Amino acid sequence: QVQLVESGGGLVQAGGSLRLSCVATGRTLSIYRMAWFRRAPGKEREFAAAIRKNGGTAYYADSVKGRFTISRDNAKNTVYLQMNSLKSEDTAVYYCAASFGGSYFGPYDYWGQGTQVTVSS
Repeated sequence: QVQLVESGGGLVQAGGSLRLSCVATGRTLSIYRMAWFRRAPGKEREFAAAIRKNGGTAYYADSVKGRFTISRDNAKNTVYLQMNSLKSEDTAVYYCAASFGGSYFGPYDYWGQGTQVTVSS
């Protein structure tokens, strides 16, 4: 089992920045890839960014490319999502996910509880 706990969400003005964190505990040695997804009000959950735990390039959705950066600190079992130039359409609940294999888009085996990001215009 893997447990994921997100933090760092909040209210920010358009154009501002936030950094989300996700700490993994449990079977962290088995984690192959970690990702961030988001669900905006009234919409389905969508992929935002993913990174392999042990090297390799990150992958981003077109909607966040150039503004968001995913990174990892394996010593802390933590993955981050630095979000810059935030827009009102970035308002969503952001979820951290972990997989033991698969592709950037999934399937993901474990999910966090989510953290709310609200961008005011």
